[in-house]
Amino acid sequence: MNPIRRALLAAGLGLCATALGTAHAQNFPDKPVTILIGTAPGGITDTVTRMLAHGLGEKWGQSVVVEGRTGASGTIAGSELVRAKPDGYTLWVSPQTSVAVAPQMLAKAPYDPLKDLTPITVISSSPMVLVASPSFPPNTFAEYVEYVRERPGQVNFASGGVGSAPHMTQELLNHALGLKMNHIPYRGEAPALKDVLGGEAPVLFANIPVGMPHVRLGKLKALVTTGATRSEQASDVPTMKETGIVDFTTATWNGLYGPPGMAPELVQQIASDVKSVYAEGSSARARMIEAGNELVLNTPQEFEEFLRSEVKRWGEVIEAGGLRAKQ
Repeated sequence: MNPIRRALLAAGLGLCATALGTAHAQNFPDKPVTILIGTAPGGITDTVTRMLAHGLGEKWGQSVVVEGRTGASGTIAGSELVRAKPDGYTLWVSPQTSVAVAPQMLAKAPYDPLKDLTPITVISSSPMVLVASPSFPPNTFAEYVEYVRERPGQVNFASGGVGSAPHMTQELLNHALGLKMNHIPYRGEAPALKDVLGGEAPVLFANIPVGMPHVRLGKLKALVTTGATRSEQASDVPTMKETGIVDFTTATWNGLYGPPGMAPELVQQIASDVKSVYAEGSSARARMIEAGNELVLNTPQEFEEFLRSEVKRWGEVIEAGGLRAKQ
């Protein structure tokens, strides 16, 4: 074929593909949408996803169903997503555990988070608070660091599971300050918190909406928070940066993903629709903030860049700590 005709044909096909992608995005959705989650019911991810599903269902005029696929640090849900058609009718909401952490900790990664997922937007993030049993001697973050430093390998810390945000936050702190502690993983944040409340485990990095109610009742001590600024729900508790001991921020953040190969126009539309659900003054926005979540709602391009930085950050912590999960 003549090179000029070949080039014109290729250009025409490209325009057709673009037109089809745009038309598909404009007609989306014309049937129910499924959002997968890989975490236990009742947690922050579950709450955030159900709020999102309700808001999108109202906006789209279609049923948006939340389906749980728990197990393997949430990667079972992720594995199902990457096999789905890239038409937007199967989506996934996940914390960083199943995306930036677990694939790097497991002996055999079930998917490549930078190649096999389509980042749409980070919905929200929730900084953490370091809570301690009332019987635990330290009363401040400085006392906590000194106490652990003087007892290498003797102090336990709880978490909601291997690779969870609370686990990785303590590992990051250990790496930054040269601390040595024993990790006690639980099957979720709720049972870990229960043991800290009962004095069976001394400390836990808990999500602020989960930990602070117990602090306000005097059942736990709050030593430090992990956000860039003080949380409205923990205004009396200093951030790590404020202590002058260490300067980093962490949070449990929940992102919305699609399967690989989604049309860019469709990705942009879904991201825009999510953002509009949480517009200023909306009841959906008020409910999310009331639940202790900080809305992010970045663009797909911003999310992709952020995800790369998170994969790199937690990969370095995993490598430094020799952290590996059983598969």
